[in-house]
Amino acid sequence: MARSDDGAPVPSGPQRRVHVLGTGGTIAGAQPDPAHYGYTAATYGLDWLLAAVPGLDRLAVLSGEQVVNIGSQDMDDGLWLRLARRVNEVLAAPGIDAALITHGTDTLEETGYFLSLVTAGAKPVVMVGSMRPATAISADGPANIYDGIAVAADPRAAGRGTLVVLNDEIHSARNAVKTGTSNPSAFSSMSRGLLGITSAGRVEWFEHEPPASAGRAPRFDVSDLEALPRVDILHAHAGMSVDLIDAAVAGGARGIVVAGVGAGNMSARAIERLARAAEAGIVVVRSSRVVSAMVLRNSEVDDDRLGFVAAGDLNAPKSRVLLQLALTRTADPQRIQRMFDCS
Repeated sequence: MARSDDGAPVPSGPQRRVHVLGTGGTIAGAQPDPAHYGYTAATYGLDWLLAAVPGLDRLAVLSGEQVVNIGSQDMDDGLWLRLARRVNEVLAAPGIDAALITHGTDTLEETGYFLSLVTAGAKPVVMVGSMRPATAISADGPANIYDGIAVAADPRAAGRGTLVVLNDEIHSARNAVKTGTSNPSAFSSMSRGLLGITSAGRVEWFEHEPPASAGRAPRFDVSDLEALPRVDILHAHAGMSVDLIDAAVAGGARGIVVAGVGAGNMSARAIERLARAAEAGIVVVRSSRVVSAMVLRNSEVDDDRLGFVAAGDLNAPKSRVLLQLALTRTADPQRIQRMFDCS
């Protein structure tokens, strides 16, 4: 065994312990014909995925489990709660230093943001996926797993919240947005930018210490929840039908997120119908359908008078996640606005 300058023994090999939770997705998918883009997601299990990546034992001591094996389009609130409870159990274990989750990219940004709001402590939580299935030519999953383990095992990842590692890039899960459908470079942190980059397991952080803002977002305890409040997303467009608003209300939605045009705007008829919903106690959040947007309070729409909430730079899917969790505490739009403001 190697020894330090003072003669004390220095352990060799990786010392950080990372627990991997598999959920399926394209990263576990099979493409029967490499000449055709069609494939089946969630074909392989976690053991198969990890065995396909050489050198992981040089990065960390790994353990793992298959939580579920689905295409992420089938991820739902119940699975979120199940995953959150398991992740928190893993993070609470004294022998585990970090958690890594393999996940489909279709809803990875939503699951990642949800976990960032419900996981406790400073231990790293890293999410990885892929844009190409496991059997595709130049599959990107193995490299993403390798780099994701490297980030999870890096002590400097602690305190940065849930992270997304794809295509040599490290994103905050709060900021990561899927912007493409096939290119491996399909995620962006929009105007907030990357946290760092990776290359063959080497991790470079753009900020050496976690930013002070990393601890500002509200945290929600979901350990005793069996379900989340229903929140629907409506997409604004020319000629938007108010019937969909009525359907959401009749269906029991406790919140409605509107992916508005521009800076969160919508037709006068839609505003009037949503104002009625707000008066009835349904929380209405204005987001935007624009890829990179900022919806400021009382910008174009009189949120104070109408009782609406402005989403800031959260897109509609992430606004839905935060609103669902906020509604487990309160239906007061002013209190919920404060949660959005510090998210």
